[in-house]
Amino acid sequence: MDFRLPDDIEDFRASVSAFAAKTLAPGALARAHAPEFPWDVAAQMGQQGLLGLTIPEDKGGQGASLLAAVVAIQAVAAHCPRSADVIQAGNFGAIRTFAEYASAEQREKYLPDLLAGKSVIGLSMTEPEAGSAVTDLQTTAIRKDDGFVINGTKVFGTHSADASVYLVYVRFGPGVGGIGSVLIDAGTPGLTVGEPSMFMNGEHWCQLYFEDCFVPDSQVLLGEGGFKRQITGFNVERLGNASRSLAVGRYAFDAAVRHVTEREQFGRPLAEFQGLQWMFAERAVALESAQLLLHRAAAVGDGELPTAYDTAVAKYAANEAGFGAADLAVQAMGGIGFSEESLVEYCFRRTRGWKIAGGSTEILKNRIAETVFDRRFSQRAGTR
Repeated sequence: MDFRLPDDIEDFRASVSAFAAKTLAPGALARAHAPEFPWDVAAQMGQQGLLGLTIPEDKGGQGASLLAAVVAIQAVAAHCPRSADVIQAGNFGAIRTFAEYASAEQREKYLPDLLAGKSVIGLSMTEPEAGSAVTDLQTTAIRKDDGFVINGTKVFGTHSADASVYLVYVRFGPGVGGIGSVLIDAGTPGLTVGEPSMFMNGEHWCQLYFEDCFVPDSQVLLGEGGFKRQITGFNVERLGNASRSLAVGRYAFDAAVRHVTEREQFGRPLAEFQGLQWMFAERAVALESAQLLLHRAAAVGDGELPTAYDTAVAKYAANEAGFGAADLAVQAMGGIGFSEESLVEYCFRRTRGWKIAGGSTEILKNRIAETVFDRRFSQRAGTR
């Protein structure tokens, strides 16, 4: 069994890495501390054909593999961690769900600007009372004439501060079967975008308020009964999260390796202290193991999607390995690792957030256990 990347993917990785080293690395530190979406980077990614990799050609994308998109994220993150978010936004999550289920008219309306890096799509799933229990969402879509009236509130939405269009999960009717989604343009009457709030990693998010917001039928992505199809696409989003977790954790890890090799204390390099050697050895094993699990999840055939189990295992391993590596880097580098003068503290904050976003590590362990025991474990009160 060959664990190396296929030659064409390796050539692609080298090309993206060279582009990122030349174009993105010089501004990496400043970009990490800027809360706004890096539109300049997005435009360059569009010109390089790095957006829409996971979208089939017949739906307007590049028609590349999931593995190629994973490799692209990691190649960019190795030189500029913040810029990897642009690859994520243009290949995984909301944009892929949109491209998969959108009508030809919807794709024609939105996809060109999204893939050119001129706009970004926001994902509006989480609500004040529906986080991990996403099927408890309360935002309603009530039929009126040739469309629906939307009422509800969304929080913690991806790209909510910068999006030109939002993919909004709504309830058309009762139960899981009543959940679907609509596309709502920024500026639509009845949609209010709240003041920006800041996550620990420095990114902004805005609360969205829908008050009698009318959405025509042409803006419905998946109607009643669409939730299960949507959540299948959401499993793929976890590969983007896992890719960044690993790549950003490794960025910090590599920076720490250089630091402890060069930094001397008590008359010798820090790398000569066995306590540090073992810490780095343990993190190296975790990073390498998670990388193989990520490649396994992404290496599916043309048109196929990875299983929920494979994505859960990959994301869990990557979240733990990436944060563990960044945590080690901060500790090993001391004051400089804890300072904003270094990207290491940014890597620490970013990898910590990914243990929550896209399915918390606790939720992932629940999903993994269900496959292990081949049964469903309901988390709801009063069920067994």
